[in-house]
Amino acid sequence: MLEDFSGIINWKNLLSKSENFQKNEPFKFGFIENIFETTFYNKLYDSYPSLDTFEDGSDWSKSQLVRRWGKTLPKQYVDPGNDSNMSEEWNKLKRYAESNEFIENFRKFSGTKVNKLQQFHFIAYRQGGFQLPHIHNVGPNTLVLMFYLSKGWKKGQSGGTYMASEVDESKIIFEPYDLDNSMALFHDGPKAVHGTRVISENVERRALQITLEEWSEKDGWSSEKKLSMKKRI
Repeated sequence: MLEDFSGIINWKNLLSKSENFQKNEPFKFGFIENIFETTFYNKLYDSYPSLDTFEDGSDWSKSQLVRRWGKTLPKQYVDPGNDSNMSEEWNKLKRYAESNEFIENFRKFSGTKVNKLQQFHFIAYRQGGFQLPHIHNVGPNTLVLMFYLSKGWKKGQSGGTYMASEVDESKIIFEPYDLDNSMALFHDGPKAVHGTRVISENVERRALQITLEEWSEKDGWSSEKKLSMKKRI
């Protein structure tokens, strides 16, 4: 019997923003408020893991906390299955993110050829946290989703994932401030600049990052195929 995934994502709200996402320049990006259905979101919020259980994911370009899913190893694709240390709601969301329905809706929304879940992990910041503007450019068919679970954010307050026209924080073209049940996302590519301004206040910015990407039995992940082609050039 197929698992019932109704009452999780507000698909009507998401799909209504599809045209704006696909028309944005210089790369496709978007921001969706009330991305989760309220009852399910409240359960996710209440069972978000304590930041004290996270690892330090910092390097020269960022100061952040990371918690990987289940037995997922560093810099590896997400481990299949459930995480016994997480609530049923988080496990259900993970299973949903692996489903055809979830991926098909994001494929329809974005116009990309994503067809498989690649990453599912928690990223958080405390006071002093940041990530410098950067570009992944692992595409061509990679979609990065940042789901926010942080209440009380004020307009102008740093912490959300901004989008920029250049690898320069002064070139920000969008920055989200409602981080309570919302999502920022972008289609990865050579112009997809993003980052997080330094958090100056004593707060916790809590989020989940999901990455969807094109995958095939012949070529594997589209990002791996692109890397392989670069090495041959």
